[in-house]
Amino acid sequence: MERSLGKRSFRTAFLALVTTALVVPYSARAEEGMWTFDHLPVAAMQSAYHFTPTPDWIKHVIQSSARLAEGCSASFVSGDGLVMTNHHCANSCLAALSDKQHDYFRNGFYTKSLAEERQCPGMELDRLDSISDVSAQVDAQTKGKTAGAYSAALQDIESRLTKDCLQGDAAHWRCDMVPLYHGGQTALYRYRRYQDVRIVMAPEQGIAFFGGDPDNFNYPRYDIDLSMLRVYENGKPVHTPYLQFDINGPRENELVFTSGNPGRTERGLPAAALAFQRDVINPTVIALLSVREGMLWQYARESAEHEKQAEDELFSTQNSLKSYSGTQSALRTSDIVARRAKEDAALQKWIDADPARKQEFGTPFAMVDKAIAVQRELFARNVGLHMALDGLAGEAMTLVNGAAERQKPDAKRNAGYHDAQLGEIEAALGAKTPVYPELETTSLALGLTTLRQILGADDPLVRDALGNDSPDTLAARLVRETKLADPAVRLALWKGGDAAIHASSDPMIAFARRLHPALTALRDRMRDEVSAPLHQAEGTIARARFAQAKAEGRLDALYPDATFSPRLSYGTVRGWTQDGKNIPAFTDFAGMYRHATGSAPFQLPQRWLDAKSRLDLSTHLDFVSTNDIVGGNSGSPVLNREGHAVGLIFDGNLPSLAGDLYYDITSNRAVSTDTSAIIAALRIVYDEQALAEELIKGHR
Repeated sequence: MERSLGKRSFRTAFLALVTTALVVPYSARAEEGMWTFDHLPVAAMQSAYHFTPTPDWIKHVIQSSARLAEGCSASFVSGDGLVMTNHHCANSCLAALSDKQHDYFRNGFYTKSLAEERQCPGMELDRLDSISDVSAQVDAQTKGKTAGAYSAALQDIESRLTKDCLQGDAAHWRCDMVPLYHGGQTALYRYRRYQDVRIVMAPEQGIAFFGGDPDNFNYPRYDIDLSMLRVYENGKPVHTPYLQFDINGPRENELVFTSGNPGRTERGLPAAALAFQRDVINPTVIALLSVREGMLWQYARESAEHEKQAEDELFSTQNSLKSYSGTQSALRTSDIVARRAKEDAALQKWIDADPARKQEFGTPFAMVDKAIAVQRELFARNVGLHMALDGLAGEAMTLVNGAAERQKPDAKRNAGYHDAQLGEIEAALGAKTPVYPELETTSLALGLTTLRQILGADDPLVRDALGNDSPDTLAARLVRETKLADPAVRLALWKGGDAAIHASSDPMIAFARRLHPALTALRDRMRDEVSAPLHQAEGTIARARFAQAKAEGRLDALYPDATFSPRLSYGTVRGWTQDGKNIPAFTDFAGMYRHATGSAPFQLPQRWLDAKSRLDLSTHLDFVSTNDIVGGNSGSPVLNREGHAVGLIFDGNLPSLAGDLYYDITSNRAVSTDTSAIIAALRIVYDEQALAEELIKGHR
């Protein structure tokens, strides 16, 4: 259920660059909300379920939970560094480790000893250590500043806060400054970083994604979307708090919790920004994803080798396409934009009704309108430029941009290039991720073609990018002649800094150097004329919402939109009614075998066909719950009152795709794999007795 465009280049950062989310406090109703661990709805949980999480319970859940920097959630499930997450969260690792003799993505990865566990290239796992409220420092630094001065002040305070937080040890700590309520509050999150993450076990893609794209974001489901990782330090498994594994899974109507890192929601987005998403951003992204899906589909059918090379990218693209299409459908068919416009007008009317409030809050929605007008003006150029920076071209731009940024004092650098963040970039550049020249060439040619289509052949940026070459010719030459596929070459250029970049004759570096001035100019305008004023408006709107909620006695009901930072949601295990039909909460192995047709994507792996007579077919396989989740929650553990793991989030149903915009308890459902199914699969289907025992006992 990850809403990403793939692993590398624009496919991971594209939307963050061309969109600017504006979110404000949202008032929760029953079971709604993705709550920060320092602001849990304790009174609401006690009132509804007679449960109050103790400080020890909260601390244990925090220390046992984790996130993968690529965009997923995870949890420690043994005291010897064993981590549980989704199969699709390890797809890039499995694809990277595969070779001509082994297709770990499709056929699974299995080990019997620590020595057989293999490191995932470039994978980082982070575990939350502390949360600090730094709102006062940020407010003091930015007070009275606007546009570029406001951006510079934010860069300066972020640089100082994150550097102090690291305490000189960037190898072991990661610090993120996180805007909550988008300006109403700012928090500093400190994580323990682990960069030696190894794959322990992953089943076949055929059971992890059984039902394929037709079943994706649907229910009933019959998947074991599981991968097991292990975190190492100094060559040995780490020892951390962990979640005890409940082999029986949850019961219907049981209270359950989800500890994860939801990626982004927009439940407080002003009407003008929502309309821009509906009318401009989403249609563009859907069109780009559709074209990319077609390219990958064709590439994968050219040979068995091409199919293996493209499978991770195709999975990610199809997943993202379905996700964006669902959100767009909600925007088009619901009255969310009209309702939001009324809410915005009501808040502005509340502000205007009191001279003191008007003096304090002003007209923030007018600021939003002005910033979005600039965003609309820059959108096509922003999209086109980032489309051209695909794959190794994106790596080249990271090197060129990084060299330029590191020439500046840390406080003057753009976000992402502060000293506290350089370790992440270096680790990514040094990752031994395979590069497939034919796929790389095809992808880059598509990106360059899109740039020309969006801006026109006579645009100066297009001429700078292509010269006299066609997209196909230029892409083939750049990929053929570049040395950037070698991580050692990338790291040498990174460590050589500005001098090495300007001295390099690598054609991909030369290509990035040509485009860098345009990228810099566009980035600066987006930062100063879009992001900065929106951030100021966000803070003003948030403070107004807080003031209004406080006056009305509902301050404790506000929760922040998701920011890919640790959150807790609560709900119950239960089905729902769809088109007059009751959808039960649980599926089982018997239903899985009935669902199988013998043809892809409903073809079960041979291991599962062979194991049918040995399995208890009434064993629960997947279940749904009312937990409030979105993309980024993939890999989240589902916990019971005791804080034990009873499930593994891997998807949401179709109605949940509107969860970025609103939560509806009548139909939004989180989809999880039952822990009882995981234990049965390990013991009976895969003969992974040692792994099953480690989960049950909590240690090897």
